[in-house]
Amino acid sequence: MMTTELARRFALAIGLTLAATAASAQQGPPSLAYGVTGGGSDSVQTGYGPGESAQSTYGQPDAGAPEAQAAPQQRRRRRVEVAPYLEVAAGIAHDFGGETLTYATAAAGVDGRIETRRVTAVISYRYDRSFDIDGHVGDQDQHSGIAQVSAQVVPGAVQLNAGGMATRTSGQGRAIGINQGDQAVEVYAGYVGPDVSTHAGPVAINASYRLGYVAVDDDNVTGGPVEDYSSSVSHSASASVGMAPGQLPLGWTVGGGYVRSQDHGEFRGRMEGEYARGDVVVPLTPTFAVTAGVGYERIRSSQRDLQRDGTGAPVIVGGRPVADPNAPRLLTYDVDGMIYDGGVIWRPSPRTELQARAGHRYGGTTVTGSFSHRFNQDYGVSAAVYDTVETFGNSLTNSLNNLPQNIVITRNPVTGDLGDCVFGQTPGSGACLGRSLQAIRGGTFRARGGNLVFSGSRRLWTFGAGVAYDNRRYQRPNDAAFDAFGGFRDESWTLFGNVGRQLSRTSDVAMNAYASWYDSDQPGFNRVFSTGGTVSYSRSFLVDRLRLMAAIGLNHTDDGTDDGTVASGVAGLRYTFW
Repeated sequence: MMTTELARRFALAIGLTLAATAASAQQGPPSLAYGVTGGGSDSVQTGYGPGESAQSTYGQPDAGAPEAQAAPQQRRRRRVEVAPYLEVAAGIAHDFGGETLTYATAAAGVDGRIETRRVTAVISYRYDRSFDIDGHVGDQDQHSGIAQVSAQVVPGAVQLNAGGMATRTSGQGRAIGINQGDQAVEVYAGYVGPDVSTHAGPVAINASYRLGYVAVDDDNVTGGPVEDYSSSVSHSASASVGMAPGQLPLGWTVGGGYVRSQDHGEFRGRMEGEYARGDVVVPLTPTFAVTAGVGYERIRSSQRDLQRDGTGAPVIVGGRPVADPNAPRLLTYDVDGMIYDGGVIWRPSPRTELQARAGHRYGGTTVTGSFSHRFNQDYGVSAAVYDTVETFGNSLTNSLNNLPQNIVITRNPVTGDLGDCVFGQTPGSGACLGRSLQAIRGGTFRARGGNLVFSGSRRLWTFGAGVAYDNRRYQRPNDAAFDAFGGFRDESWTLFGNVGRQLSRTSDVAMNAYASWYDSDQPGFNRVFSTGGTVSYSRSFLVDRLRLMAAIGLNHTDDGTDDGTVASGVAGLRYTFW
């Protein structure tokens, strides 16, 4: 059974990797100043459609913005860099309040970047097998990787996008900072779908669709997913038509979107939402515009009821209630009505953009916004404030889809895990995935929060830093028996940063640091705090393809009941085949 499960997970990760390599990095349609170029007039705020990859009228940069200044695809230089490798290492992890673990690892992976006139791809995949020398925790295997790919099927009109991720957490509030030997919650995610962008005279026509899939294996981790969440499938689509200012003194767009997410856990959570709305953008000066929109939206979610005995009390199996597949489904969230908002767009220069909107949605006040600024060609910063209703599955696939183009992937040099934040090659671009991974739960929730990213490079230095806040309010049936599946609210803060320096043609050094806070109103739950960092060094050894690598790390975790500090060190060799 263990061998079959391992083969299944390995095949799934390989499948995501191969599917990703077949496509390419995303390039949106030509932008118009205050114009209508995105797919869905509100895809950024709702999570309907692909989100920021198909932004709306008020979501696109000026034609003079740095993104729009990129060379046309027909001028893109062909670039193919694929580097498969094998790695062996030995390590030690000392728990200051417990045992010392000594282990050896064997790893195989590939890092690649492909750019052609119509296809680009970025991928980093790694499989690790660790061998417990002392027999404390047993041997372990791990898949980790991320891919971002897209292809111009019809240049300038139809683009196919795909992506995937394999990663792990260590339970609620432990999205980052996993130690060697910790039990893990393994998470696999992928998405695929087209974007369509064309014009009928001055009218822009846009549409997009995404199919997303997320699978979770909790390995019976204590503090792992508190509900029976195994996998989910999500569908999201959006479409819009509109016209930029020019022939008229204002820009306008009319659009709509649809989302459906289905969990395959025991309670079969399901969410459906649709909206239709119109927006206008009125430029007041060449750099400042006001925008407003109004529409209608309905979101509904439901799940299975509990199995109950003759008195109506929940049937308890294995210490927890179980679902009744034959009982009528319970409505957990149902909101419909008018939505409206207004805001401003400010673009004082090609390097700076600010958007802010406030209005009524989800039965109350909603505020969203974004900011980006490039200090120069080397440094940049970006920020976003969001408010959305979603599920774990479409939250994670949307986060993957909204990563910047041509991502730069960082890893923990001690464990091989992905870093919490992913940065783009464009200074100031990036996103932190921790908000989607801190709590893996079924059901629908309203998520509000924000993130800030600073990144860049200069000469021999590269650096990136991110901070994110997320607040979730879960929607469940009004029955105290469901309290066994977690609280009604949780929130998290995460900070992540890395800096690297090329010491010579053959050597480099890097440092990573993180901190994470997670809290829930679940009865008896204590706040989880984690922090730590790593320092790594590598250099070519004997031949260019053989590298000597060494790293040390220190991690501390406190969940209110137990706290521990683990010091780790690892050294090994990597051989890259080409």
